[in-house]
Amino acid sequence: MSTSDYDAFLLVSFGGPEGREDVLPFLENVLRGRNVPRERMLAVAEHYYHFDGVSPINAQNRALLAAIQAEFVAAGLNLPLYFGNRNWHPLLPDTLRQMQTDGVRRAIAFFTSAFSSYSGCRQYRENIAAAQAEAGEGAPEIDKLRVFFNHPGFIEPMIERTAAALAQIPPERRGATHLLFSAHSIPLAMAQNCNYERHFHESSRLVAEALGHANWRLVYQSRSGPPSQPWLEPEIGDALVDIAGAASKDVVVVPIGFVSDHMEVLFDLDEEARHKAGELGLNLVRAGTVGTHPRFVRMVRELALERMSADPVRLALGSLGPSHDVCPADCCRYEPRRPA
Repeated sequence: MSTSDYDAFLLVSFGGPEGREDVLPFLENVLRGRNVPRERMLAVAEHYYHFDGVSPINAQNRALLAAIQAEFVAAGLNLPLYFGNRNWHPLLPDTLRQMQTDGVRRAIAFFTSAFSSYSGCRQYRENIAAAQAEAGEGAPEIDKLRVFFNHPGFIEPMIERTAAALAQIPPERRGATHLLFSAHSIPLAMAQNCNYERHFHESSRLVAEALGHANWRLVYQSRSGPPSQPWLEPEIGDALVDIAGAASKDVVVVPIGFVSDHMEVLFDLDEEARHKAGELGLNLVRAGTVGTHPRFVRMVRELALERMSADPVRLALGSLGPSHDVCPADCCRYEPRRPA
């Protein structure tokens, strides 16, 4: 495979509202076909209204795209860049139609999800397939880049972000600090046919061991399903209650399941988890996400060149090795519950 096989780059993400009038239509897109009570949707809407209806995710992805473009230009990688979302503008069908109009034949796609799962990988591939069907004959081919849970370009910035958070704890208390690695919870039925937990654990282990910090655990946040449906646990609030009974009262939360400081970080961690910690008498410090860290941006370029090379260098830390390039037919398969 040579660089001539690809003529564009596509950033694929979740999307978010950019004004109060966008919030309910956005959430209806997110929850379409899912068995989530309307009261729960309206409660989540209040999270967005707390920030005047603006989720930072689109602005953060535009900043990431600009950084990637600068990285590509500096490296002499001449690919036009596009941006498409699952749930809000720019929507993937609109983006693929624009790519088609521009004459794009084949693009490589970077998904803003470090771990394998239905919602973080397979569903995006389904979204792209649906967008291709809408675009019709001549729609561009899209090949996704591999997940990057153990790529040094992801792990090294997270080590740096976590070390900076730990540095906010007084030195004499730092060793006993509870390190909580957080990711979005998913239904157990989804977790059973993907590597989400395995990837989450490996990323967290790599960061904790690089820092020589033995007191760490995994926690989950932001679940949205009905109480009757089992999701991955422990929930971060329950973990904080458990820690409140321990000797050390210092907690560093590392949102390693997210690549930017969007709503699940700003509200679920900076607002709700911080408030819960305060009630419990805990000192909570939140680590940053990778965002537009230069090493993370360089990783995107490395993954693109890896896919475009006949003899790729496939960087990966730890024992699991690099993830597959092409997803198997049954990879991350999941049938979401539909409303009765």
